[in-house]
Amino acid sequence: MAWFPVAGVAQGGMPATFDNPVVSGFASDPSVCRSGSDFYLVTSTFEYLPGLPVYHSRDLVHWRLIGNALSRESQLSFVGRKSSQAIFAPTIRCEAGRFYIVTTDVGGIGNFFITATDPAGEWSDPVRLPEPVFGMDPSFFFDDDGTVYYTRHGGGRNGGVYQARVDLKAGKLLDEPRLVWSGMGGIWPEGPHLYKREGWYYLLIAEGGTSYDHRITMARSRSPWGPFEAHPDNPVLTHRNLPDHPFQALGHADLVTTPKGDWWATLLAIRPQAADGKRHHHIGRETLLSPVRWRADGWPEFGQKGVLAQPQPTQGLPGWHPWPQPAVRETFAAGAKLPPHWAFLRTLAAGQWSLSDRPGQLRLIGARNGLDVVGTPSFVGRRQERLNQRFATEVDFSPAAAGDAAGLALRMNESHHALLRVTGGSERRVECVLQTGGAPRVLASAPAPATALQLQVRADPLRYSLAWRAAGASGEWQALCSVPTHQLSTETATGFTGVYLGLYAQSSTDKPATADFAWVDFEALGP
Repeated sequence: MAWFPVAGVAQGGMPATFDNPVVSGFASDPSVCRSGSDFYLVTSTFEYLPGLPVYHSRDLVHWRLIGNALSRESQLSFVGRKSSQAIFAPTIRCEAGRFYIVTTDVGGIGNFFITATDPAGEWSDPVRLPEPVFGMDPSFFFDDDGTVYYTRHGGGRNGGVYQARVDLKAGKLLDEPRLVWSGMGGIWPEGPHLYKREGWYYLLIAEGGTSYDHRITMARSRSPWGPFEAHPDNPVLTHRNLPDHPFQALGHADLVTTPKGDWWATLLAIRPQAADGKRHHHIGRETLLSPVRWRADGWPEFGQKGVLAQPQPTQGLPGWHPWPQPAVRETFAAGAKLPPHWAFLRTLAAGQWSLSDRPGQLRLIGARNGLDVVGTPSFVGRRQERLNQRFATEVDFSPAAAGDAAGLALRMNESHHALLRVTGGSERRVECVLQTGGAPRVLASAPAPATALQLQVRADPLRYSLAWRAAGASGEWQALCSVPTHQLSTETATGFTGVYLGLYAQSSTDKPATADFAWVDFEALGP
């Protein structure tokens, strides 16, 4: 079948093939642009801040996180937003030495754009693009004559694609957006991007919803206003009729060219696992890379005749440029900032964490609210990036009250998360807690010594294994419980994100409980 490995021969030191995903873990709605020989990618972040992570690559396969475009309290706050609200599908573009990101703050200020001269930041405060009706997934296209087009989803399950001209200096639309294409009949015709090639304007969208019926479709016209004729082989990329393919729900593609003129597409997909008699995905929608070949009739072909092989041939890539791998163990130097892979919920959690209160450690100052409310708990996490992953820490925590707690958290949303926590006041213990839509349940508990403890979660595609031991112990980890990954999956919990692996603290009284974390291990154990 078409998704089995594609044979190839290495040339010039470049391997014959590469594996998708190119950004693994929750990295949905990817958008890409090129500046010279450098490529930049941005993805959705919903309720997490810092938000809009910006990745850098020189070969389209290896990406490194260089910053977050939403990094200051003055830009946006998501107070009161439920999980999977706030920042939806962004678009990044680079033009005349300036970078633009345009996106939607759902439930907040609506569509807006920000700019920077350095994609690593800092980025400007948001410039709103207010409209009388709701629309999302905006995109910019810079035409040869200097006109900038603003293209967006029209809102609603069958909203179509709307377009207007935009004055970026004035920060306003020059027209009332009008319908230019309704798509191919799939629900939620979204994520539109406009391009120009050899006198044709090409419109690329996603349809069919964000689950297993997702697909990518295209149309073209001699005018940016249409009428648009559909690609004769729509959908141009989908796996909706291939239930055994490892990648599902393909959508939200964006096109980019290499310096030599080869075309590629970034897109999202999921890697579902069979569990509980169904398909489940729990680490989110990931970023994939597809080759794009232009046919003699002026239409593009994606992947291998509309299907993505795994692995993919490297032919047409602009080179091979892996980045140095970070150390497994991360320590915390005294200072004011955390590395850009760490994120909080809804705000930047000022006053709930410190790198200076206990130099060399990350201190979390417990909030009264936990992970089960729409608030800003004392939680800081990072995306689970692999199906096979190890996440561990050492925590020094002395609960003053029986309800004080601190430790590790596996978070999907308010109603679905798991905790490996230290709690108990004078009778200290370590507990495994699971919440899946109802009240939290203590799955396992063990007495804990009055010392710093090491906590660990080992993930494989079907389960999380949680364990602990006393700090400084050379013995084996003491297994406490396991949690099936499908209980934290999108199919179970709903939403648009993936599991975050993080640290948390919670106070049960008005006296803040503080937890000090000496280090974090973040280790890939496989794909």
